[in-house]
Amino acid sequence: MKVLAIIPAYNEEECLADTVSELVKTCPDVDYLVVNDGSRDRTPQICDELHLNHIDMPVNCGLTSGVKAGMKYAYRHGYDAAVQFDADGQHVPEYIPQMAKAMQQSGADIVIASRNLAGGGAQGARGTGAKLITALIKCATKQIVTDPTSGMRMYNRAMIQKYARDFDISPEPDTISLLIRKGAKVVEIPAQMRERQGGTSYLHSFSAISYMARTCLSLLLFQWFR
Repeated sequence: MKVLAIIPAYNEEECLADTVSELVKTCPDVDYLVVNDGSRDRTPQICDELHLNHIDMPVNCGLTSGVKAGMKYAYRHGYDAAVQFDADGQHVPEYIPQMAKAMQQSGADIVIASRNLAGGGAQGARGTGAKLITALIKCATKQIVTDPTSGMRMYNRAMIQKYARDFDISPEPDTISLLIRKGAKVVEIPAQMRERQGGTSYLHSFSAISYMARTCLSLLLFQWFR
């Protein structure tokens, strides 16, 4: 399989170089694209100085726009699969070949790296929110997605095309639920993840609660009109 790792990066100067270096050393057959999402720190300079394969968004457009830009690149360059890979060092590249193998063997459209299957998972309010999202997805699709908030997901060629062309698709749990209802096959593999290796997550305290609330509301109401 020809696989592209899409690495959205917003103010990731502390982690980006190490993340890409580890990815390249661990998975030399996997291509990558850094999507610099209007960073205000040295992320653009690091991309240029290290000659990283990257594109620059003109302003901070958000995760959805960054991932969709990567999907457009993957679609235009003929990739068989694309994996969303965090720039902050949380995702472990050793799992990418396992995800590709699971996709080939099962015929899955989407493969999710699940922390819960590996005995991990979010704790506290985020963990509670993730369990609620799992329950809502099960109600909507009759399928259990053990780690719906995992950001490490691999998409096949059909899903790449959908993300590249459809305006209302995002890399979020409610979209995973919607795609399952539309016939997409989703499987999970067990995967351990690390703590953020530097910088600050945009999901903390109130923003994390707000994110969970929006996602649950979408699962309960909005996606049924799509």
